[in-house]
Amino acid sequence: MNLPFTNAQLIVAVFVLIVAVLIAVGAYLEHRKSKTIALRNRFGTEYDRAVVTHGSSRKAENKLADRETRVEALKIHDLEATERDRFVAEWHTVQSRFVDHPKAAVTEADDLVNALLEARGYPRAGFEQRADDVSVTYPRVMENYRRAHGVAIRPGQVEATTEELRTAMIEYRAIFDELLQAQKPGEHKVAA
Repeated sequence: MNLPFTNAQLIVAVFVLIVAVLIAVGAYLEHRKSKTIALRNRFGTEYDRAVVTHGSSRKAENKLADRETRVEALKIHDLEATERDRFVAEWHTVQSRFVDHPKAAVTEADDLVNALLEARGYPRAGFEQRADDVSVTYPRVMENYRRAHGVAIRPGQVEATTEELRTAMIEYRAIFDELLQAQKPGEHKVAA
């Protein structure tokens, strides 16, 4: 038996449908906003860099989520005490060379950070891929890491100033110290 709807019932049904759609859209927008805020807080300047690189916040957020997924699949681990001590001793050696050979010391600091990353389980990769991987757990020091690396690989014809080299060593020290610290499972350093 078909019961025809009255005009009043149709109007109420359409109104209810419109309200339901508005609630769903509002919930979706609120979810997107909270996701954006969470990623921005987590990645800091790395979030802004991803937006510029990928052209939109949606694409950037997808790429940052892809980074998280990739890093979760890696076998990142803390250093054993003897490994940690060895790296600290190597850092002191590199740092002591800075006074007499600042450019060489910065290049060695870059190499030492790369060795430390490999010892922690980060795969051997190009700098950008490695920086993307490291940014998932250590977003606070990524800007420093990128700047210091830029100084370390600068060709000899465009010599870095002593101040740039000194700053690069300080920036390498920051990432080095972060990488030496033990991570709790699932812990990520939130960008400041």
